[in-house]
Amino acid sequence: MTAQPSLSRRAAAELIGTAGLLVVVIGSGLKAAELSRDTGVALIANSFASAIGLGLIITVFGPLSGAHLNPVVTLTSWWSRRTGGDGLGGREALVYAVAQSAGAIGGALVADVMFGRIPGTFATQVRDGGHLLIGEVVATAGLVLLIQGLGRTGRPRLIPVAVAAYIAAAIWFTSSGSFANPAGTIGRSFSDSFTGIAPQSLPGFVGAQLVGGILGLALAALLYGPGTGSGTGTRAGSRFRSARSAKRAPVDGTSPATAAYETVG
Repeated sequence: MTAQPSLSRRAAAELIGTAGLLVVVIGSGLKAAELSRDTGVALIANSFASAIGLGLIITVFGPLSGAHLNPVVTLTSWWSRRTGGDGLGGREALVYAVAQSAGAIGGALVADVMFGRIPGTFATQVRDGGHLLIGEVVATAGLVLLIQGLGRTGRPRLIPVAVAAYIAAAIWFTSSGSFANPAGTIGRSFSDSFTGIAPQSLPGFVGAQLVGGILGLALAALLYGPGTGSGTGTRAGSRFRSARSAKRAPVDGTSPATAAYETVG
């Protein structure tokens, strides 16, 4: 029987995966801005590349860590554990969130270096106003509802493609451009580019994302019932399913959704 990946390996997967996501988001934005002065064309290119990259990253890292890549997703997993389901413990959730934030910042720096820019230059694009914060609440709530809904209805194998498609759409239908990720938002403040966000806009966006995460959880509970799955997990967790029937909460906090990743790709 194969052992579950250690917390350090899962944290590394979250760090590298989130770094890769930021490289894709910021790098595609920089390339799009280079090739076209039309903002609409640039956004089409950026959203298309971001969606594809996100889906591939979830597929690659899902079997290791669940590919949360997002502190809000990690917090929903922690909450599932708190309410008697499968998910991450408090220490694991904290390690995941730190790894995601570090990875996001690192990915932003790598993207800038690739395009010959000075790394670590803070973004100057201020994104404020209540309408943008509402957009972030809606974007994050929809993301959490999607993940939770697929997990609770036994269709977690659809998560990679569904999340990628949702983000591609939400970039267009939300006023904020659907950051929907506190770690990613922090990372994007380290790049003064097409996809950047000024540091002074971070508190509002991150706060709105946390509110959206809570709203998404509430909607999932309303629509699907309390549920026991977090919608995310690690592949190794599926190998211990029979053991978990005797011991409900595993030490490493996995989720039954992990088995889905075995068939993706």
